Amino acid sequence: MPPSAPVPSAPASSAAHPDIVQAGDPVLRSRAAELAVERISTPEIQELVDRMIATMRAAPGVGLAAPQLGVPLRILVLEDRADLMARLTPAELRERERVKLPVHVFINPVLRPVGDDRRTFFEGCLSVHGYTALVERHAEVEVTGLDRRGQPQTLRVRGWPARILQHEVDHLDGTLYVDRMLTRSFSTGDQVRARHAGRPIADILAEFSR
Repeated sequence: MPPSAPVPSAPASSAAHPDIVQAGDPVLRSRAAELAVERISTPEIQELVDRMIATMRAAPGVGLAAPQLGVPLRILVLEDRADLMARLTPAELRERERVKLPVHVFINPVLRPVGDDRRTFFEGCLSVHGYTALVERHAEVEVTGLDRRGQPQTLRVRGWPARILQHEVDHLDGTLYVDRMLTRSFSTGDQVRARHAGRPIADILAEFSR
């Protein structure tokens, strides 16, 4: 998942990251396989996790799932840093409930929505390069799974971290954000930045409901 959209004056990237699988590849449309616990500590899996984190940071993005590197396993990584939020105003940060998130690795994650509260924002995907759309998500979620050492862990978050987790868990189930989007809002990132950057989400949603 890219850092955010729309972002005022965000630099345009002319090409997708070469290691990230793009929409149309069957690996993005199949349920990824559970990873056997005894495989987690192997050099193969540890190197995959390192590569996922490096690719996510280089893209740059705030989350990445193993199928996006062509590997059909239930592994995801996520991280949100201050430099990725630098172009957002304080009002936008509050509206998105976006906060710094240290790097997390989840293996075989199970996601559970918390409450009925939902939020809609623009969302993009590193595997649908250059496009974005409005997507409704649960405002708060809890995810359980294993860390990269094979130890159980639980993370309960709301706001933007919850959106990242839902986006990445969707990847593990063969779902892309375009399956959940408000179709009339689908647009290039450049168009969304030009038309909607800095606007309250309520005003944007009202425009699309006319």
